Parts: sequence; structure tokens; C-alpha cells
Amino acid sequence: MSERRARPAPRNSVKSVLRRALTTPQPPPAETAPPSPASAAPETAEVASVVQAALYRDGVRVSSPATLAETFRELREARSGMAWIGLARPTESELLSLAAEFDLHPLSVEDAMEAHQRPKLERYGDTLFVVLRAARYLDAPEEVDFGELHVFVGPDFVITVRHGAAPDLSAVRHRMEQSPELLRLGPEAVLYAILDAVVDGYVPVVAGVQNDIDEIETEVFRGDPEVSRRIYELSREMVEFQRATRPLVGMLHGLMAGFAKYETDEELQRYLRDVADHVTHTSERVDGFRQALTEILTVNATLVTQQQNAEMRALAEAGFEQNEEIKRISSWAAILFAPTLVGTIYGMNFRHMPELSWSFGYPFAIGLMGVICGGLYVIFKRRDWL
Repeated sequence: MSERRARPAPRNSVKSVLRRALTTPQPPPAETAPPSPASAAPETAEVASVVQAALYRDGVRVSSPATLAETFRELREARSGMAWIGLARPTESELLSLAAEFDLHPLSVEDAMEAHQRPKLERYGDTLFVVLRAARYLDAPEEVDFGELHVFVGPDFVITVRHGAAPDLSAVRHRMEQSPELLRLGPEAVLYAILDAVVDGYVPVVAGVQNDIDEIETEVFRGDPEVSRRIYELSREMVEFQRATRPLVGMLHGLMAGFAKYETDEELQRYLRDVADHVTHTSERVDGFRQALTEILTVNATLVTQQQNAEMRALAEAGFEQNEEIKRISSWAAILFAPTLVGTIYGMNFRHMPELSWSFGYPFAIGLMGVICGGLYVIFKRRDWL
């Protein structure tokens, strides 16, 4: 392994805190003076952020430092081998100390501090900076949880900065330590193992999403009123999933394009090509999920519209039938009102009424009632009121 070179001067576009931290001379190693009581608290915080740190030589772990200071010291003393440092939500001071020790570019350190980055791959001299978006499927809430991973890969070190619960890099470390012939290939082998772990973590997510889509299709045709909300939420998750997987395709092809230039080991080339195939397949599945959800949303909107039209038609038919009943009732009320009117007039007990002494007065009144009722019945019948 080549020794680390002198740290380059930081660029003017980086935050002032990075400029100050990376240009200030570093204090001597911790072993030259006993730690003071005031330094106990920062060391405790460091241990809390350092998930695991180890030094490897010829593919075998030779040391497991508890702090970053011990890791730096032992790596300087060894002058060969590789350091693999895993951090979870590190503090700004820890990242700055890593930047000063391993000559990390200020822009990459700034990205690692702020997080919320899209997947990308950038090379700063001998250091490769990779941003990955890991994902895991949560069965209980039936949703996808995304994490962010930043990886610094140098000639003799690998630094992982994890923001979120995924991925579980302890399994990657254990698998690599069980394969010393692969770990012996150096930091690039660790990078490819991490890429493989992130991509393999997409498999249960794809299976969980496929199951959710099957359930949504059933709910759509069952007329579940909450299905629209579920479709929308899953569609948003697929947008995030697509942002996590699609850039990986270009990143891996970029790594493969540099095989000849950086003389990548043939075993690692096969390893990376396999990872590229997997991520391409996952990206295609995610694209298919987004299209399927769009189609399901369209079908659901159509079914909802049809259901609303059916309800409106039923209301219209009910209103029409009610209107017909009102017509019948009104018609019979008018027919019955006519004899009531005639009978009321002839029922007046006035002394001077011409019909009182007329012998045909009663038959005339009865006939008049019949004629009026018959006429009204004919009129209403012709108008289809009866």
C-alpha cells in the first residue's frame, strides 16, 4: 500500500468551517501526553458514533481500535494494510478529523455532513467518494424506509458514514472477513461488497412492493374508499426508490469503464458486473411499478367515476319515480276536488236558489260532477299523469 500524500489546499467554495479545520495543523498523537479530564466527554461521543473500526493486513484483521485517534495512530505506525472505519451519524468534529487525517476533499466532507444527497460517484485524486441510498421494507406499516450511506475509498482506507438504519454493514464486514482472499484485494473490494449489500437490500423491498400492488389491485375492484390514498403514498415511495436505483446504473458503468485505467483485479471486475446486472434488473422493476401504479390509479378513477354515475342515475330514477307518484296523486286530487266543489255549492242552504224547485236539479248536479271528473280523467290520461 502506498503512503498517504500531503493534504491538498482546500477550495474557496467550501464552507469556512471546513477551510479552518482542514488548514489548521493537527495536534500530536494522543499517546504523547496523558488525556486530560476535559477530553473524556469528546472521546465518549466519538465511541458512540464509531460503529466499528478495524485494521487489516493481507485480508486479516490485526487490530480493532476503539476510537478514531487510536485508529489513526495504529495506521501510521503500521505503514501498510488498510483501515476500515464505520460511522453512524458522526459529529462535525469527527468528520473534520477524518478529513485532516486522510486528505478528504472538503466538498465530499461537506456532502457527508449535510446528507440528503442523491446517489453519485466522484473521484478526488486517489480518493473515491460514493453516495448510496439504501432501502428496507417495513412489514408492519407496509412502507419503504430509505437510508443514506457515504463511502470514502482511498489507497489504504475505507470510511463509511451512515445516515439511517439501512444498510447493516456489520454483515458485510463479517462476510469479507470470512473471505480473506477477497479482502486482500484492498479498499476496492470493500466498496464492491458494500455496493452488493445495498443492491441485495433492494430485493425484499421489490417483493414487498409487489405484494402491496397485488393487494391494491384487489382493493380497487372491491371498491375500498381508502385505496386512492394508498396508491398515492406508494407512488411517492416508488419515486424515491427510482431516485435511489436509477443513478446506480450509470455509477456502476462508470466504474467498469475505469477497469483498464486503474488495473482493477479480474475477480473484482466480475463481481462488479454482477452487481450492475442486479441493479439494472431492480431499476427496471421499479420503473414497472411506477407504470403499474399509474395505470391502477387511472382504473381506480374510472371505477370511482362509474360508481358516481351509477349513484347519480339511481338518484335520478328515484326522483323520476317520485315525480310520477306526485303526478298521480295530484291528478286524483283534482278529479276528487271537482265533485266536492259542485256538491259544496249545491249544499249551500240559501232560500233563493233557482235549482231548489227544479225537479231535475239533483240529476243535473250528479251529472255535472260526472262530466267534470270524466273530463279531468281524460285530460290527465292523455298527459300520462295517470
